[in-house]
Amino acid sequence: MHRSLSSNMATRWGICGGGKISHDFTVAMKSLPPEHHQVVAVAARNLERAQEFGKKHSIPAMYGSYDELARDPNIDVVYVGVIHPYHLKTCLLFMDAKKNVLCEKPLAMNAKEVKEILASAKRNDVFLMEAVWSRFFPASVEIRRLLAQGEVGEVKMVRADFGQPLMHLPRSMNKELGAGTTLDLGIYPLQFAIMVYGGEKPESIKATGVCTETGVDETVAVTLKFSKGRMAVITSSSGLELDNDAVIMGTKGKIRIPGHMWCPTSVLVNGKESQYPVPEPYLPLNFLNSTGLRYEAEAVRQCLLKGLKESSVMSHADSLLLAEVEDEVRMQVGVVYSQDSN
Repeated sequence: MHRSLSSNMATRWGICGGGKISHDFTVAMKSLPPEHHQVVAVAARNLERAQEFGKKHSIPAMYGSYDELARDPNIDVVYVGVIHPYHLKTCLLFMDAKKNVLCEKPLAMNAKEVKEILASAKRNDVFLMEAVWSRFFPASVEIRRLLAQGEVGEVKMVRADFGQPLMHLPRSMNKELGAGTTLDLGIYPLQFAIMVYGGEKPESIKATGVCTETGVDETVAVTLKFSKGRMAVITSSSGLELDNDAVIMGTKGKIRIPGHMWCPTSVLVNGKESQYPVPEPYLPLNFLNSTGLRYEAEAVRQCLLKGLKESSVMSHADSLLLAEVEDEVRMQVGVVYSQDSN
């Protein structure tokens, strides 16, 4: 059974998956106080990979299978960093072993799988959160505070883009690996719009896009309409570099994230800029600003200390809504995964 965590105990993490994002997450953890966070185990597809990862990051326990990690009694929470077609199976494995889980986004391939994961979390009475790291950056916390205070009046329009040329990567072309810009990149501007509008379900979703010959979405534009005539316009692309900014437009002004909206380090409020830099990494990172993964890790610790089973910042309802919006976007653009028909 899981121990109840008290504030004088470190949260003990297990890392599932020895890939790029797991590397960055583990590097980010080193920027947090060791008396609060410890990475105590890693599991990979094979022992050699786990040992390579474990040695690089000085992790004491190294496993060549996910099952062994699930059986390790010395773990409070597992970070799932495997590719998204495996999220469902992997999350169920750990939750059935009564492990708390922080699972990389997207939580699953579609809303049906997300519902299965959420049901398992409830059934096993464990904490579960989709790792939408963007929401936990100090810049995002500040944006939510400004919105709650009505800083820019009534928000009428959100615009957000995320595009990077990734089509040379197998994971961006191969449908079996869960390729497609909506689940990979579009999820960031989509979750941003949902966050700004307080988790409200859009009244209408209109999406159009360009797909590759492999049947994955390369560039997608989405218009969301919410109640009271409020809108959001979202673009994402795995084919080219977009502006990658986000703007919230209200009746009394605007809030802007000038660049890399998925890992924001500065916010402009009616043109006045505030900076929120992330810590320097102690090892080279694979992705921009990845030490910012520390914020979601600390949020998980705070939830566990309070005995919560979900985070109010990225709730189970948020994850389900996000998956439902992604499903609708993919349906309109014509992207079907094998998981959609099972």
